[in-house]
Amino acid sequence: MNKVMLIGNVGKEPDVRYYEADQAVAQVSFATTERGYTLQNGTKVPEHTDWHNLVFYKKMAKIVEQYVHKGDKLYVEGRIRYRSYDDQRGVRRYVTEILVENMEMLTPRSATTDGSSAVADKASQPQNEAEDKSLPF
Repeated sequence: MNKVMLIGNVGKEPDVRYYEADQAVAQVSFATTERGYTLQNGTKVPEHTDWHNLVFYKKMAKIVEQYVHKGDKLYVEGRIRYRSYDDQRGVRRYVTEILVENMEMLTPRSATTDGSSAVADKASQPQNEAEDKSLPF
């Protein structure tokens, strides 16, 4: 089973690209943080932040484009994918991505810049394959 569940914050504005007659893909830089703590012997373990590359397709990508912004807190579920490519100089690069299948927006509506609407309510509900049979994963 390949399943990833993350709660974290969007690191920068989503990068959305369109292809093939109104189909979209959105990429989001996403930070998850483990809180620091102190062991019983007094040793302090510092806070640790990991950065993830989230990828959204089609309808979810369009929702991300409209309603997800830098600093927003999200809950996402998806699959981890590893891929590689050769850059312009011929150097092999490796990428780890989370292909998002479900998303919930955790940032309160009052914190959003556009005041949100009924569409934002729909965006906060999990999106899944049952709603869009044409997802590529």
